[in-house]
Amino acid sequence: MTWVLKLVEDLERVPSVYFKKMVNTQDLWEVRAVAGSNIFRLIGFFDGPNLVVLAHAFQKKTQKTPKQAIKIAEERKKKYFRRKKK
Repeated sequence: MTWVLKLVEDLERVPSVYFKKMVNTQDLWEVRAVAGSNIFRLIGFFDGPNLVVLAHAFQKKTQKTPKQAIKIAEERKKKYFRRKKK
């Protein structure tokens, strides 16, 4: 996961196999990493052009991203920007 996060940080254009915008979400992005037979996902969002805030992480066990994981990330995004305004 550390190696993938370093790619996201360092590369101007990250391959979509590692970093991809999630469809049907409120501008959430997914960081993808594989370790052996385990698949891990981090869901985050942009705060400006260069800052990705990671809001939720989980081990992926099914083909589709669980709706609950998306919901958690969207709630945390809302809270983040509410706190930032204060």
